[in-house]
This record gives sequence, structure tokens and C-alpha cells, in this order.
Amino acid sequence: MLRIVSVHPEEALTVHVLLTDGSERDIDLTPFMWGPVFRPLLADRTVFTRVFVDPISQTLAWPNGADIDADVLLGLEQPARPSHA
Repeated sequence: MLRIVSVHPEEALTVHVLLTDGSERDIDLTPFMWGPVFRPLLADRTVFTRVFVDPISQTLAWPNGADIDADVLLGLEQPARPSHA
């Protein structure tokens, strides 16, 4: 199972990640940054740059509780969408 080892914020909403297989990728997070939990990250670059790898889940995470799963980032799963019910 491929997981994230480290992350570094780059320009705009892009991050550079190191994966458990030793590969590295630049990933544009724009398609994943929707919903209320991501609004502070979009509104303030300083908040976005506080991204870290959660040591337990190995997901990208932020101090406000926002996170993005590695499987979603790597295209192995589709992100959950809010229900319109």
C-alpha cells in the first residue's frame, strides 16, 4: 500500500510528496479543496502551508482537522462528495 512519507508545500495549491516506494510527486490539490473544512486553507496561504503528514494515517493533514487521504491523492480512490439530499 503506497503511503505518504513527507510533504512540502509548493506554489499555489501544489505540494511535493515523498512516497513509501521512494518516488516523489508534485500534486495539485485544487480538485480536493472543497467544503467548509478547506475554506481556511484557501483563504490564507499561511494556513495551507501548515500541511503535514499525519503519523498514524499517513494522510495529508492540517491543524484545523482538514485531511486528504493518500489513496485519493494518488488516484486509487475517488473523493467522497457531499450528499445533496
